[in-house]
Amino acid sequence: MSTPTINYQQATFLTSAPDIRALPLDEGIEVAFAGRSNAGKSSALNTLTRQKSLARTSKTPGRTQLINVFQLNEHQRLIDLPGYGFAKVPLAVKEKWQRSLSEYLQKRTSLKGLVVLMDIRHPLKDLDQDLIHWAVASELPVRLLLTKADKLSPGPRKKALLEVTEAALAFMGDVQVQVFSSLSKQGLPELEQALTHWFYPAHTQN
Repeated sequence: MSTPTINYQQATFLTSAPDIRALPLDEGIEVAFAGRSNAGKSSALNTLTRQKSLARTSKTPGRTQLINVFQLNEHQRLIDLPGYGFAKVPLAVKEKWQRSLSEYLQKRTSLKGLVVLMDIRHPLKDLDQDLIHWAVASELPVRLLLTKADKLSPGPRKKALLEVTEAALAFMGDVQVQVFSSLSKQGLPELEQALTHWFYPAHTQN
């Protein structure tokens, strides 16, 4: 059985929601992207969809305060979750966003995979690990995307990948690790393959 292909370039903005109650109906399949505010999440989504401004990039980390929904087709969506780890917002705002993240991961039944983006030079901070633990506890597969891979030369890049891959074993879940660069497109085919597996599980099972 041949695996369907997904034209990510067809992604369109659907809505922004402050919490899961304002999201579209909980049906079909969603894949969510989450990460610290400076991890390059918007750039990765724009690279994936071949669109320069689908997900807005900002020089001020923490601007993504809502759950942004991008529709691929009637049954498949990409979710841009609020960034976390920012320093210049009130504690009450941080706590609200953290509750929204946790609620979405634990209660959204159409969510079938989580991409956690981390700067390859600063991976697995406390909030990153909290997010991975949440996902594993919800029995979600996780893909750790080590972004900004172009910032490191091949040796340190390989070392960082090996270290994070080894550390990921401790989460005791379906946690895969890869490097990624929005600038050079390194890792884009591997990311697309992983997403296709989540969107079409029946076609990609061995």
